[in-house]
Amino acid sequence: MDGALTEPALAPRDRHAPWGLQDYVAVRAQTAALCAPLAIEDYGPQSMPEASPAKWHLAHTSWFFERFVLQQQLRGYGCLHPQFELLFNSYYESVGPQQPRQSRGLLSRPTVAEVYRYRAHVDEHMQRLLDGAALAPQALQTIAVGLNHEQQHQELLLTDIKHLLFANPLRPAYRPQPAARGSDSRASRCAPRCSYRLYQGGEHRIGAEAAAGFCFDNETPRHRCYTAPFRLADRPVTNAEYRDFIAADGYRRATLWLSDGWQQVQSQRWQRPLYWSEDLDSEFTLSGEVALAPDAPVCHVSYYEAEAYARWSGARLPTEAEWEWAAAAEPIVGNLLESRALQPRPAESSSSPTQIYGDVWEWTGSAYLPYPGYQPWPDALGEYNGKFMANQFVLRGGSCATPRSHIRSSYRNFFYPASRWQFSGIRLAQDA
Repeated sequence: MDGALTEPALAPRDRHAPWGLQDYVAVRAQTAALCAPLAIEDYGPQSMPEASPAKWHLAHTSWFFERFVLQQQLRGYGCLHPQFELLFNSYYESVGPQQPRQSRGLLSRPTVAEVYRYRAHVDEHMQRLLDGAALAPQALQTIAVGLNHEQQHQELLLTDIKHLLFANPLRPAYRPQPAARGSDSRASRCAPRCSYRLYQGGEHRIGAEAAAGFCFDNETPRHRCYTAPFRLADRPVTNAEYRDFIAADGYRRATLWLSDGWQQVQSQRWQRPLYWSEDLDSEFTLSGEVALAPDAPVCHVSYYEAEAYARWSGARLPTEAEWEWAAAAEPIVGNLLESRALQPRPAESSSSPTQIYGDVWEWTGSAYLPYPGYQPWPDALGEYNGKFMANQFVLRGGSCATPRSHIRSSYRNFFYPASRWQFSGIRLAQDA
């Protein structure tokens, strides 16, 4: 590999402030920094249909600004290559055809150098646009969408690279294991004993106020809901706790599993979380194979595994309304991308719901569905979230690969229940 991960370019920002030129430069630099440790050969391969090559991520995030901002807002803008619209469109059917998702790894051309020239071309014109005349509110909103979209792809870059390197029998490292800095010694700490915090329940409001700062359309509208009294675990499930589930024949007991989950276990021969070694003593990380940290949150588990573990432990997964109620009062601090750990770490204390932000995305028991009164964004951007509201489950809280400025209590991530390559983990809940 070509070196260690560069310091993140992003600084903490006020989420109520509009996204502008400074944010644009910082977000785009962060993406390039995440690619810095890659060898040139790492940019092109695609390890599975759900993942995308690093080169494609770099080009697609540039295409987004070209297609939805520059072509509408900058008079005389010239596309660098007319076929890039087909190659790097992801799923916007109203825009035009796309390269099939499962075939993105076949794009040996354009070269990596040409993709970086494409990014530079888009950046030059975007900076000219942002540094020029005042833009209409709708244009500024689309730019904010583009920057938050790129932050999503920063996390996908890391998860897709991790899966790619794991698929290589050499199991190469993306970057060296980072050294602990200052008081950052959580990797060697013991997680506090898990306990449950009581929430009295009642009527409350969830979702984002669109006027309070950037949010995705699937977070709106803010609305009332009722929650019965519940208890929420004060930290995620750890590797050691999940290893107990395996030792108790958790992957062999059909009664613990949803029917579709049991079929997945049988057909895919699941016996442990993705990236764990067969002897359950080590796991593959972005720094290569390392000893399994018993007190770190278990990671890379599917919804099916999370639900089965919760059932085995006599608990359940929280609903997204319960999760948001608990998280709304907590500061947005934790092991996020800016920590540079790129791996879940043990909790520090049990004084409040710890690790509610960062470390691992937490599966909820809630299907990914529209909120009451939901309206997708207009035009092609309406395809961003709404058309995926079927057969998926909501995850909350961000992970060790999520930028801090990207996460909030109302943020709704979503994946299919069999997905495991994301930094996904488990927090338990109980009826009170």
